Amino acid sequence: MKLTRKRCPVPLYCSLLSLRTILTSGAGFFTDSYDVFVINLVTPMLGYIYYSGPNKMPADIEGILKGMASVGTLFGQILFGFLGDTFGRRIYGFELIIIIVGTINCATASSAIRGVSAIAFLGFWRLILGLGIGGDYPMSATITSEWSSTGRRGMMLALIFSMQGIGNLAAAIVTLIMLAIFKQGIQSDVYMLDYVWRFCIGLGAVPAFATIYLRFSMPESPRYSLNVQHNARAAAEAKGHEPSTDLIRQFSNPDRAPKRNHCQEFFAYFRQWKYGKVLLGTCLSWFLLDIAFYGLGLNNAYVLNAIGFSNKSTPFDTLWANTVGQLIITCLGSVPGYYLTVFFIERMGRRPIQIMGFAMCTILFTILSAAYYQLRDQALPAFITIFTLAQLFQNFGPNTTTFIIPGEVFPTKVRASAHGVSAASGKAGAILAAFAFNVVSDIGSKKPGDHAFLPQTLGIFAAIMFIGMIVTILWIPESKGRDLDEFEEDYVPPVNLPLARMFSGRRSNRASGSQAGGPHRSSDQSNVPATSTEEMQNKV
Repeated sequence: MKLTRKRCPVPLYCSLLSLRTILTSGAGFFTDSYDVFVINLVTPMLGYIYYSGPNKMPADIEGILKGMASVGTLFGQILFGFLGDTFGRRIYGFELIIIIVGTINCATASSAIRGVSAIAFLGFWRLILGLGIGGDYPMSATITSEWSSTGRRGMMLALIFSMQGIGNLAAAIVTLIMLAIFKQGIQSDVYMLDYVWRFCIGLGAVPAFATIYLRFSMPESPRYSLNVQHNARAAAEAKGHEPSTDLIRQFSNPDRAPKRNHCQEFFAYFRQWKYGKVLLGTCLSWFLLDIAFYGLGLNNAYVLNAIGFSNKSTPFDTLWANTVGQLIITCLGSVPGYYLTVFFIERMGRRPIQIMGFAMCTILFTILSAAYYQLRDQALPAFITIFTLAQLFQNFGPNTTTFIIPGEVFPTKVRASAHGVSAASGKAGAILAAFAFNVVSDIGSKKPGDHAFLPQTLGIFAAIMFIGMIVTILWIPESKGRDLDEFEEDYVPPVNLPLARMFSGRRSNRASGSQAGGPHRSSDQSNVPATSTEEMQNKV
């Protein structure tokens, strides 16, 4: 039994696919982050334009506007996660169309003659935008994970997710450029900001347009082809091989697999506590992290204003200082945090980085809460330093690892769905933060926007980070250095097994029970083949 290689050498073929995966998925996350966090810089402009009395958007309306994208993202994550497991990874690209449509309509939102305001339309289209952004999470994570080698998988996932920091940085840079271009107009007429916020949002569609072809032309994941579709030819060709006729006849037999009902598969798998507790861990840790991450990330402008950094005399100066502050926090905290994870993820492992990040955020938020007024009034540079460090350890910590881990620790048949559910749990935390942060932090304020309860809110974040650390310790497994095959439901270590058996992957119930102590499966699924694509490639 032999596999014939194509003309393109396999290592080069796979390297080109890996590079393509990084570019395609990375550009998507750049766009996602830009679209999500640019609203933090845009809402103060909307306050000057549409709420000219106080020149500030009411806290409840602002919370809804910021939270609509998160609501859409939650549904998009679940929807595309289940679609990705049901119909395959080839649906990758449809979420980008939704992002493009949502972004363009956000940038062109305007008031109806009667009834519906521009803010209401903007909120609606941010909901649609969120659907596309949500779909990007499970699809990009699953595709990147399944196309990566064991030793580089975590680094590739972290590298793709690090584009979230670059997107955040780009949002601040674009806003500075637009403010500089319209400076004279804004100083003479504040309503010129209407052009600025529309350009800032609309430019987020450019990278999405640039990568839409690459997404739709991505081949099916070899692991999905073999593990779920039982198509040996597609699996081998995706890795740069041409399988022999004997191999196709022996292992490409769709009749060996029962008719799939993905929802039944999903619930049957996670009803088992040994698997269900892992999903619970990924969901809870992401939920807890995003309460603090988006609570601050979507409201950096108000933290900067509360400590006096962006409290200026004119609209332009206020917006400029606010954007510069966002740029400083992103450059010193967010972006370095992402790339520290890229560098250390394969050295330290996923679980230790997540525990460390939660622990450091607990300590830093506790300091900010306990010494808020002393730091603000007597040591402002120290306040900004600690606040920036908190953002660094969110990214060199659970913000990145909560994305990576669900893409690795579940079997192929439920990988995208489980990642989507985990990500949606995180987005539930983001929604809670978006709707509640301004309201909670304004408790006891003499006027809206004073954020008198901000020190106590930071203390609440510290407690939440501590709980996240406990959840990680209890229920999150380590996936560093482990092949994805090891997370299949009835994995058997491939010791002294011939290539043909390794290619078919799954063993009978007897082999699973006697050789590896693995779980017994029902008779209708015992002969369903699974993947060993990486080991197959190494053997060839």
